[in-house]
Amino acid sequence: MFKFLQRKSLVKRGLASNKTRRRRGSNEMLRNLEHATWMKVAIFVTFVAGLALLIFSGQQPEPTRNFVFALLLLATAIAQLWINQPNTFQRNSRVFLVFGIIYLQLAATKLLIVLCDSGLFSILKPETAWLIAPYAFAPLVLCVLLGRNHGLYGAVFVSLFSSILLNKMDAPMLAIGLISGFTAVLLTQTVRRRSRLIRAGLCVGLGIWLLALTFGLIGPLNLFDPVANDWPMIGIQSLFAIGNGIVTAMLVGGALPILEQLFQITTDISWLEASDLNHPLLRRMTIEAPGTYHHSLVVANLAESAAEAIGANATLCRVCSYFHDIGKLVKPDYFTENMNFERNPHDDLAPTMSALIIIAHVKEGVDLALKDGLNQQVIDVIQQHHGTSLVFYFYQRALQQYEDAREGGKIMKMREEDIPEVSEESFRYSGPKPQTRESAIISLADMVEGASRSLEKPTPQKIEQLVNELIDQRLADHQLDECDLTLRQLKTIAERFRFTLMNMLHTRIAYPKEGKTSTVRDDGARPDVMAVTKRPASAPPVSAA
Repeated sequence: MFKFLQRKSLVKRGLASNKTRRRRGSNEMLRNLEHATWMKVAIFVTFVAGLALLIFSGQQPEPTRNFVFALLLLATAIAQLWINQPNTFQRNSRVFLVFGIIYLQLAATKLLIVLCDSGLFSILKPETAWLIAPYAFAPLVLCVLLGRNHGLYGAVFVSLFSSILLNKMDAPMLAIGLISGFTAVLLTQTVRRRSRLIRAGLCVGLGIWLLALTFGLIGPLNLFDPVANDWPMIGIQSLFAIGNGIVTAMLVGGALPILEQLFQITTDISWLEASDLNHPLLRRMTIEAPGTYHHSLVVANLAESAAEAIGANATLCRVCSYFHDIGKLVKPDYFTENMNFERNPHDDLAPTMSALIIIAHVKEGVDLALKDGLNQQVIDVIQQHHGTSLVFYFYQRALQQYEDAREGGKIMKMREEDIPEVSEESFRYSGPKPQTRESAIISLADMVEGASRSLEKPTPQKIEQLVNELIDQRLADHQLDECDLTLRQLKTIAERFRFTLMNMLHTRIAYPKEGKTSTVRDDGARPDVMAVTKRPASAPPVSAA
């Protein structure tokens, strides 16, 4: 209340802007629920209640015995998730997603069993239920949303729970469930197009069909007397088995956008859709900040290549690299890659003001990203891609001016305390430091790409030395302390950067101009084919921002 009145007073006096910076909405209650122990217990209790409903409904013999087995199996599933996937276990939304998807498949399986046993449809017989049960639903959803290990986890435990619904541990049914789930996970480890889901579903359907033939669930099939076989029935059963996988994949493809929105998860499919260069912010960049646009494309290539080499999310790196410098759209002319060759706007500014403008592009980028509704992970990368690093060029310039002022002060007999000291904190980004491998890769790629533009006559040795020195500087400055990159991975990243930069900065043959017969000078030396157009003498290096 008082802050609002104070701000209003400042606006009237012209000492404050009437605009406020956009901030990410933070819901304290949701954050508390995400890690609350009682919420996790409530999820498990709800799952137990749901299992009881499925087991005790219908005409199952010995339902109490089956329910006890289900409870023991649930305890094993919880322990397995806690031990092997601690990050997932700590987040209640992820726990709810895992057990919710498993229960959804169990409920669908139970419904199909009831329908086939009821005799309402002549085409659905009791044994047909195990040809049309959605074996691959939970493995597919969990694999695409959370990764391969979660998909395998879902395949194992949903198959075991499904066997309990059958009232006994039926080996053929358990084998079909496990093999179908493993096949689905194997074929969807990297899904970048929805058609890949359909292809995986077709393979799962063919696997169910082959297993059903092997275990005698289709038929009876008499190979010695083909005429005696009921081919129409065998055809319908085969259609059920093969169509099972395809229909399951189609349902998963339709459910993914909803689940992504509900649980704030972005899959490779969505990242690929977000990589469209016709995005309004990127189109603005091509016109207002073409140098930054080209810089972002090169950073995307560097980051994607390095991410693939260490097993990080390469598609995420590419998309986030496109948007990491959108804050430069606010004052594009103050960044070297967008400067014209007539004047340098920093010539008229103090180093502290220049650094303030350079540093502000991070906050301006977050503001634009929030306004445009970009993905939260993109916003995180925009905030983290400079960490708390130092705007070194202007810091050195400020130190030089400070030393000059001290020398002049001695001549003018000024007191040293009257000369303001240079604070390093004023020339550092506000952070935070990179929190993920992908954010750290983009941070390194951004730095390396900017510095590589200053290389004249690049050679493999110069590029390798530059990359290694820059990464060592980030390590020494503790900018990579909060992400889980290892030294081995950093070495791999440096090698990928060197390889990619060598391909981009390779020299070309200097073709002779029209009317000249040779490009070789009298002294036999080759012309400088990598000569760089000169920037204004006072322009900061490209890597300054």
